[in-house]
Amino acid sequence: MKNMDTLVELSNVLIWLVRAGVGARIAYCFVKATHNEEIEVYKRRMRNTLIFYILAESVWQLKDIAIYYFG
Repeated sequence: MKNMDTLVELSNVLIWLVRAGVGARIAYCFVKATHNEEIEVYKRRMRNTLIFYILAESVWQLKDIAIYYFG
């Protein structure tokens, strides 16, 4: 079962990287929107980043459900 533990650890690291990346992207877009005149562009980028985050978390939850159900 050591391989399964490694895969679980790897998936946990990957989802934390996604979360950190989304947080950094939203912070970056917020700062750029406050200092730039093109606010709508950065609002759209923040919205797209949130949509990506929701989809990424959904995929991870479906993966956990599948592993619980089939494993």
